[in-house]
Amino acid sequence: QIQLIESGGGSVQTGDSLRLSCAASGRTAYTAAMGWFRQATGKDREFVATFEWRGGNTAVADSVKGRFTISRDRVKYTTYLQMNNLKPEDTAVYYCAFRPLGRDEYTYWGQGTQVTVSS
Repeated sequence: QIQLIESGGGSVQTGDSLRLSCAASGRTAYTAAMGWFRQATGKDREFVATFEWRGGNTAVADSVKGRFTISRDRVKYTTYLQMNNLKPEDTAVYYCAFRPLGRDEYTYWGQGTQVTVSS
């Protein structure tokens, strides 16, 4: 089992920055990837960023490229999402996700943290 604890959401204005954190606990030795998704009201959940744990490769969605950066603390099994130059369209609940080794999909999810960007 994996538990994911998120923190760092909040209400900001256009152009501000926030950093989200997600700490994994449990069977973290089986980490394949940790990532971030978001879901705005009335919309489907969408991919934001991912960090491949062993290879160190990262990917971010085109909609946030150049503004959001994903990073990690390998020892603490924590991933971070640095969000700069936030826009109102970034308003959503942000979810941390965990993909175990041997799985193609993210199977564990955090509780979600609200990010609200006002103009």
